[in-house]
Amino acid sequence: MDLQRHVRVTVNQQGVIGRRDFLKGMSLAGAGAALSWPELVAANTGELRKRGMACILLWMAGGPSQFETFDPKPGHENGGETKAIDTCVSGIQIADNYPQVAQVMDRLAIIRSLNSKEGNHPRATFLLHTGYNPTASVKHPTLGSLVTHELPDTKCELPAFVRVGGRRGNTSGGGLLGVEYDPFTLDKAGPLPSNSQPTTDVARYQRRLGLLSRMESDYASRGAAGLVGDHQKLYRKASRMILASEMKAFDIAQEAAPAREAYGEGDFAAGCLLARRLVESGVTFVEVQSNGWDTHDDNFNRVRDLAGQTDRAVAQLIRDLDERGLLDTTLVIWMGEFGRTPRITARGGRDHYPKAFNVALAGAGVRGGRVIGATSPGGDEVVGHPVSVSDLFQTFCHALKIDSSVENMSPIGRPIRVVEGGDPVMELFA
Repeated sequence: MDLQRHVRVTVNQQGVIGRRDFLKGMSLAGAGAALSWPELVAANTGELRKRGMACILLWMAGGPSQFETFDPKPGHENGGETKAIDTCVSGIQIADNYPQVAQVMDRLAIIRSLNSKEGNHPRATFLLHTGYNPTASVKHPTLGSLVTHELPDTKCELPAFVRVGGRRGNTSGGGLLGVEYDPFTLDKAGPLPSNSQPTTDVARYQRRLGLLSRMESDYASRGAAGLVGDHQKLYRKASRMILASEMKAFDIAQEAAPAREAYGEGDFAAGCLLARRLVESGVTFVEVQSNGWDTHDDNFNRVRDLAGQTDRAVAQLIRDLDERGLLDTTLVIWMGEFGRTPRITARGGRDHYPKAFNVALAGAGVRGGRVIGATSPGGDEVVGHPVSVSDLFQTFCHALKIDSSVENMSPIGRPIRVVEGGDPVMELFA
């Protein structure tokens, strides 16, 4: 079948496919062929992602050990039993826990010299999600909220910011940007989200929404305009989502079995597959969380197990994005809130260590096959090209073409920059 002839889409001057036009194209194909969602997306991927930049944050909650991931120290007592393996890029080695990621190192860059002063889980999680330390007076927006606020509206009718997996620590959502920039949160990827389909016909559903609005107007007129406004924003956002044809993107069962198997098993693997499907469909930011990296005891066995849950999925996500032509416009971030101590404890674990840890990046102009910064032979300190959290957020903004100097006004009238201070790590893009 000639998909270009049967599935027609129109693109406006911003490169955005209208929902009605996309549905019209689907209806044209419907009589002659029952195209699956993956086939429809594949036929139009090039147009869908002309909408702009996207970002996928792979969050390793608890603080992944740099020694057992991307900065191994074999032969040193601090390195423990972890071995280093060669990657597909000559001269770059990573921990043997990540053999699949090693095979895509030509599309991946590592920063080994990230550092901060926050060794407390909630505070460090907040810092690495917002670029700011938590304060009582300002609710700083999380990275996904910032990105979806600063990037142009894609007109996608799915939520612009989707978070998959549990949440630990004191991190914010939209914060000072407002509730419309809070994430749409899923406990895990799988079928369609619960309660995401109307229980009546669309006309009756719309009448019910109108009735709700009229009922709330009286409450708003009595001093609750702000609360009612926020409530109605959320309802409008949810209504657009559940009526959108793109909702099928949430159902990863529509992927062929080989495609699902390529990501591996478990919730994180399913989340990475969902992230790819959502980005294909026009979602701007997806965060997928892997839990359990707080390895105060039995560090080596626990990290080996965690890496087994994430290695294959991370590598396949990068391959998939690259093969679909999406990696050029999608920034992939692998990181946690801090690293682990060089010294191995009596319990065979590693404690919190923000003084030197690592992050991995791919896509959105990041040149793969390179390592930025270095730590001492025992991993105790940064000895080359230190990168602060502000530097890291400036790097995110540079990759995503966001003006980091933009100021957003807090409720108390204080202008807050997207990123305060720091410089992008330009060596990643050279």
